[in-house]
Amino acid sequence: MLNGKTFLAVVPARGGSKSVPRKNIRELGGKPLLVHTLEQVAHVPEIDRAVVSTDDTEIAVVAARAGGEVLRRPTEFATDAAPTEWALLHALDEFAAKGQTFDYVMVLEPTSPFRSPATIMRCMEAMVGAAAPSLMTVVETRSNIGRLENGIFRPLVPGAPRRRQERQPFYVESSTVYICRTDHLRRAKMLVADDWLAVTVPDAEAFDINDELDFAVAEALCIRSAGASRA
Repeated sequence: MLNGKTFLAVVPARGGSKSVPRKNIRELGGKPLLVHTLEQVAHVPEIDRAVVSTDDTEIAVVAARAGGEVLRRPTEFATDAAPTEWALLHALDEFAAKGQTFDYVMVLEPTSPFRSPATIMRCMEAMVGAAAPSLMTVVETRSNIGRLENGIFRPLVPGAPRRRQERQPFYVESSTVYICRTDHLRRAKMLVADDWLAVTVPDAEAFDINDELDFAVAEALCIRSAGASRA
């Protein structure tokens, strides 16, 4: 609980990953991918309850062995086309049926293994402090972003400086942390809000694993981190 507000954290971990089979329980840095997120949650006592939402028996076993609470998700809520919001509403309904409700529901994707507990806490504080309907994390970019029109590059900011450090910063959605007010989620059936509060996170914490190359880079980052810790 934070300032009298309750939080449910949901770690969505379905079994049908196509880009990297069994991605959520594949080992990274010597432990299954989703365990990194469970360890982060364990260091944020202000989270009232956290569950791994899954349709997969093997994922459920791995999560339980790591000390995570498992909520079995119906198969129809775990297809490629099923939005994350379905899993969140399912979790809220399951707990509501047992008499437990929450002010906020948080999404912690297991594919973001480098987020810090401090970042989770910072997002919770921002959400409660702003009384916003929904929050997303973003990462800064100073890339020269534009559109292609008939093969011609048209920058969004014409005449942008060539030097990267002199460019206007843009911000890109990061899947590091999402938080939504429960009443907004139930009403809108989505995390998106017209006034979507944003918290900027470091590049390293915004790293998201979606394919084999991402996994290779993440493994290299784990090795480098372990070496730095021993030094």
